[in-house]
Amino acid sequence: MPENIEQSHPHHGMRGTNQSGLRAWNERLLFTLLHSEGAMPKAEIARVTGLSAQTVSVIIRALEQDGFLEKGEPVRGRIGQPSVPISLAADGAYFLGLKIGRRSSEMILIDFHGEIRERIVRRHEWPEPGAAREFALMAAHELLMRLPASHRNRVAGLGIAQPFQLWDWAESLGAPQQVMDRWRCADLCGELGTALPYPVFMRNDASAACGAELVFGDTSLPRDFVYFYIGFFIGGGVVLNGTLHTGESGNSGAIGSMPVRAPDGQMVQLIELASIYGLEKRLALAGLDPDLPWQSPENWPIPEMIVTAWMDTAADAIAQAIIACLAVIDFKTVVIDGWFPANIREELTKKVIEAISRKELAGLIAPVIQTGSLGIGARALGAAALPLTSKFLISSDVGLGSGPGQAVPL
Repeated sequence: MPENIEQSHPHHGMRGTNQSGLRAWNERLLFTLLHSEGAMPKAEIARVTGLSAQTVSVIIRALEQDGFLEKGEPVRGRIGQPSVPISLAADGAYFLGLKIGRRSSEMILIDFHGEIRERIVRRHEWPEPGAAREFALMAAHELLMRLPASHRNRVAGLGIAQPFQLWDWAESLGAPQQVMDRWRCADLCGELGTALPYPVFMRNDASAACGAELVFGDTSLPRDFVYFYIGFFIGGGVVLNGTLHTGESGNSGAIGSMPVRAPDGQMVQLIELASIYGLEKRLALAGLDPDLPWQSPENWPIPEMIVTAWMDTAADAIAQAIIACLAVIDFKTVVIDGWFPANIREELTKKVIEAISRKELAGLIAPVIQTGSLGIGARALGAAALPLTSKFLISSDVGLGSGPGQAVPL
């Protein structure tokens, strides 16, 4: 079963505790602060966390000995002793992220700074559980072997970003129903957890992309926002009070299933109008290769007229979905990202803003609509963020507030 990993804005009014027996909490506090803010001197760490200078020194010394932290070059000020910045050691820990996509599988290895060190990608016609397991084991071993021998025990876990209920989309995928039905009883997370020597976690792929935005993306995002990720299918995520809300079944933010009105007046699901598979269909109707969007995600070799027509339809449908979201929760911000070139992301976001301006918003407040910051790597990064979050970071509702307060021990 998927393990529920809560993800949140990495730093928001964090406070520590000087009580004994709570070193693990304070270590997570330091990891989270340095992950969010970057290198900081000991005095600043003590000031932000509320920990005593002695407690901070003891924790930093231990974590430095364990290889998780490193000291930078001293910085001299106008008065007093030079300050020594403390930062996460990039090689202190590694994390694997597996994305199971509709057209490809991908595994990445990231370091403690969240930088992608290595990547392995395999294309497929459609995802199949046995092939996904075989790829995951092969890629995990290959990426491990690319690390220095002394670093291989620093891999802290594997996260999986996978579409849920794949058997419902066999026709759209062009896959045999009997193959997609194998996902009904597949337990990829459990099987890999048994086969690998480190913990394995799973999350819906679009929610994982949203989680990546929280952990690695734009730190200026507000505490509440709704997230749209356009891949082969469109999906999304819901962030409330700075924390990704996945729901009891892990399927919150399934915006692709929202009913919207198509240009011909028929009611269809958002997934039919605002997904890349809809662009595939337009290419096929024009006599072009429907595989074109997947050949070069950084620069689509697609006629502008076809892309523009697809974006116009997608933008209007997304605008309808945004309005439905606003009617339930007063989101101040909407984030739009996807598996496409940066210029397409910018243009689609502009078109969504224009489409919203033409809609009836009586009783609602128009949100700020902005682009995401991670693009094609968001889902794999979101997968890799799961073990990082689980082992090293803290959540916004556990000892975090808008100001000083008592920390809650883990």
